[in-house]
Amino acid sequence: MDYRFDKSARYSKSHEWVRVEGGEAVIGVSDFAQHTLSDVVFVDLPPLGKELRKEAACMVIESVKAAEDVFAPVSGAVIARNPALEKQPALVNSDPYGEGWLIRVKLADVKELDALMDADAYTAYVATL
Repeated sequence: MDYRFDKSARYSKSHEWVRVEGGEAVIGVSDFAQHTLSDVVFVDLPPLGKELRKEAACMVIESVKAAEDVFAPVSGAVIARNPALEKQPALVNSDPYGEGWLIRVKLADVKELDALMDADAYTAYVATL
C-alpha cells in the first residue's frame, strides 16, 4: 500500500507525527496509523494545560475496529485541541497531516525532536511492518 508522508514532520515508532510551527508542536497520527485504525468515530483529546510526557499515552482514538492509545511524541503542555474533531472525527482518516491534526503543544525540550524519525526514515520503518 502507498502511504502518504509529510516531509516536514518527524515521526515516532508508535506512528504519531509532530511538526513544529512557530514554536509550537502540532501532533497527529500518521497515514499508516489511520489506515490501521480504519474508520475513526471518536477522538478523546487531552484537556488544555495537560502536561504530556514523551512516549506516555496521552489520548485515545476510537474506530469501528478498536480503541487505541496515542502516545506523545514530545513532552510539553497542551495549548490547543482540534475542535473540528468533535463533529468530524473522520478528518483523522481523510487528512491526517492537515485538518485531522489532534493537538498543539508548547514544547518542553526541543532536543526531543532529534530522537524522532524524518519522513524518509519513517517510510523505511513502515516498509518493514
